[in-house]
Amino acid sequence: MPKINGNEIKPGLVLEHDGGLWAAVKVNHVKPGKGGAFAQVELKNLRDGRKLNERFRSEDKVENVRLDNKDQQFLYETDGRLVFMDNETFEQIELDADLLGDRRPFLQDGMTATVEYYGDEALSVRIPQKVVCKVVETEPVLNGQTASKSFKPAILDNGLRVMIPPFVGVDEDIVVNTEMFEYSERA
Repeated sequence: MPKINGNEIKPGLVLEHDGGLWAAVKVNHVKPGKGGAFAQVELKNLRDGRKLNERFRSEDKVENVRLDNKDQQFLYETDGRLVFMDNETFEQIELDADLLGDRRPFLQDGMTATVEYYGDEALSVRIPQKVVCKVVETEPVLNGQTASKSFKPAILDNGLRVMIPPFVGVDEDIVVNTEMFEYSERA
């Protein structure tokens, strides 16, 4: 694995630090009036989700880790475990549902997700940024309400609650942004 200097750390990089794998979440480069420059880095542990604030000087060396990304198809869930199939080798693997966190309800049967591996260990699962969902419950449109830029609550087929424009009704398909948990457009 290549070593990089402390001032080369950028958000999104995965580092091996203190015997664990850490993703750089936030990086703030500081040049104080007295003393050497350093990078104040917020790290997140990829295995257990712990957070850590660390200071790296420009002469500090850290290991830059490369993760392998594989597109895999979601098949089904059983006992809190998600079963994915490799699109190339057709091997099936089981991953813990906690890898998806609060984005779990957006995972749909047959959806292709990107699984990040470090060697043979799966560290995270990324789903598409936009997913089509069906509105199952919402309030009816009131006259005159469509003139203003207002939103109304809706419950989707996956159980999540989002705010939608007043012109969207029950049984309509909408596109939801999975990162922001908000309405994007009609499907």
